[in-house]
Amino acid sequence: MPGPFDGLRVIDLTTVVVGPYTSQFLGDLGADVIKVEAPEGDLSRLVGPHRNPGMTSQWMHVNRNKRSVVLDLKTEGGRQAMEGLIGTADVFVHNMRPEPLARLGLDYPRVAEVRPDIVFCNIWGFGRSGPYAGQAAFDDVIQAGAGLAALEGFATGQAKYVPMLIADKTTALFAALAVSGALYHRLATGEGQEVEVPMFESMAGFAMVEHLWGESFVPALDRVGSERHATPKRWPIATKDGFICVLATSDKHWRAMLEVAGRPELMDDPRYATRPARFRHRDEINAELESWMAEKTTEEWAGPLSEAGVPCMPVQSLEQVVADPHLAEVGFWHEIDHPSEGRLRLMAPPLTLNRSPTSIRRPPPRQGEHTREILSEAGFDEARIEDLLASGAAIAE
Repeated sequence: MPGPFDGLRVIDLTTVVVGPYTSQFLGDLGADVIKVEAPEGDLSRLVGPHRNPGMTSQWMHVNRNKRSVVLDLKTEGGRQAMEGLIGTADVFVHNMRPEPLARLGLDYPRVAEVRPDIVFCNIWGFGRSGPYAGQAAFDDVIQAGAGLAALEGFATGQAKYVPMLIADKTTALFAALAVSGALYHRLATGEGQEVEVPMFESMAGFAMVEHLWGESFVPALDRVGSERHATPKRWPIATKDGFICVLATSDKHWRAMLEVAGRPELMDDPRYATRPARFRHRDEINAELESWMAEKTTEEWAGPLSEAGVPCMPVQSLEQVVADPHLAEVGFWHEIDHPSEGRLRLMAPPLTLNRSPTSIRRPPPRQGEHTREILSEAGFDEARIEDLLASGAAIAE
């Protein structure tokens, strides 16, 4: 069965992670995603282990379900070829800054002249109406500005970056959602529109859901920073041989944990009898938990606690995540045979739609693998394609 975006064409003029991850979601949902690369290729082709140049691990995980065409948009022929592709498209996604985009003649007003009903998605660092507009932005820059690095520093007193591309990947989810909403509007009205998804505003909102706290009210009723989350005591608990996460916050879970721990006498202790009381005495509870958990191994705790219905999970290494039996059982790891890269392990789309399912239909493409095919579909005859290739305006594998 085809995905919900089957029949839609996406022009993907994005690089690195935030933009490619956005368009990959659209491809997983069935869209035909055309990845337009510069002659030097996407920077992600340089990051990570690889069997062949340009086919790195990072590239693989944000560029499945796409076809690659290489165009030099600084040449007249490359710009004409891009215009031909835009004429066939439903969605245009980019993560360039406004000025370079305008210099290439690919800002929304000019793209909409070619395809008036297009959904045009700008992904950039900062909203263009604010004082940071146009500034360069990378994941660490956004983590610093949006408060994530400061939140990571509560435990040690030293600000830290979250050890993943959390700003890129989270903003990509917002962008895919925004494009989906704009497509629904187009379905209802026939109108295309311009969409803006800035990383800074996306991550500030993402961080402040729980952490705006007292500043949610005007005047403020308390400080910013969730009391539960913004604390140096929030970390996994050490066991005899590792670490475990245990969240026995409700009365039901607290009592179940006490049974498993063999401490039923604490059920009626007034310090711990209710959730508000436990919150007031959380430092004492943390000390109790640290003492109890150190008595047994992670496995000895995880099984009984889980069976008792207590929310818990061992702290798994990345290697253990790869070998996790649940992920294996649900088909999370999707292995394919790539025509040039051999056997690959990809992450399956984590969405389930029972009537229009997501799928992995195409492996991550080699650079320029589909240049001839895509230009032909856009109406370029063989002679014109050969001229573009000969001039360097387009490059084919």
